[in-house]
Amino acid sequence: MKKSIYLFRHGTTEDNASGKFSGWRQTPLNKRGKDDAKIVSLRLKDKKIEVAFQSKLIRSKDTLKEVLKFHKECKTIVTDNRMIERNYGTLQGKTHLQYIKKNSPKKYDEFHRGYTKCPPGGESIKQTEKRVRSFIKDLIKFMKKNKVNVAISAHGNSMRPFRRYFEKMSIKQMMEIENPYDNYFEYKIDC
Repeated sequence: MKKSIYLFRHGTTEDNASGKFSGWRQTPLNKRGKDDAKIVSLRLKDKKIEVAFQSKLIRSKDTLKEVLKFHKECKTIVTDNRMIERNYGTLQGKTHLQYIKKNSPKKYDEFHRGYTKCPPGGESIKQTEKRVRSFIKDLIKFMKKNKVNVAISAHGNSMRPFRRYFEKMSIKQMMEIENPYDNYFEYKIDC
């Protein structure tokens, strides 16, 4: 028997639209983000979702809430911060442009699309991947035990390790992907 993981990114926020580092800030969906969530919801309308996962961030919760409007069969929503967005430390709330002007494009690229470099006071993608991998390991055990389909309302940088794991990407490939705000990825698990 195969069960599905439906993985999607939260809708667009004002931080996303204005080029700010969101990280762990509580930034709600903007108008476009609400539309993004509705599009994901319609794409998943005919799927069966029995358990859903979100982070503590409002953008993850609000996107999931929209998706679950079509899924009365989903009785369990779990908040798990292992799949929360990457922590951008002291840069949270600042724009990418502010950082580049003060420092350099090269320094920005080192941590923004680098695997091991951390933003000031934040975490690297390697560190983010470590916690996401822990979540994936527990998720697969949970799905095999309970034989359920799950939805995951994730974040741009927490989706990178998910996709690397399930799509067997290299680090370089993972760091080059952009995750859409209005679509989902499906992964099958043998249960």
